[in-house]
Amino acid sequence: MGQRCAICEKEPSRGNQLAQRGKAKYLGGNGRKTTGISRRSFRPNLQKIRVQEGDSVATRRVCTRCLKGGKVIKAIVRKPFTLPTA
Repeated sequence: MGQRCAICEKEPSRGNQLAQRGKAKYLGGNGRKTTGISRRSFRPNLQKIRVQEGDSVATRRVCTRCLKGGKVIKAIVRKPFTLPTA
């Protein structure tokens, strides 16, 4: 499973990290020059939360985009030392 969202299946992707020098032309410089390229990974922002699934509660790793988008129903937590009302 690793770094993967339980809802949208978002997983790490790869890209490049650029090291540059110089000043941009629009700022009056001669232009930016690339001095190095190295690989990097873009990881999803996963949170470990308790999710309501039907009548049961399960712990899932969900990205923050799904949390903010309302795709997940969080488990209801009752106050401590109180009996559940039927």
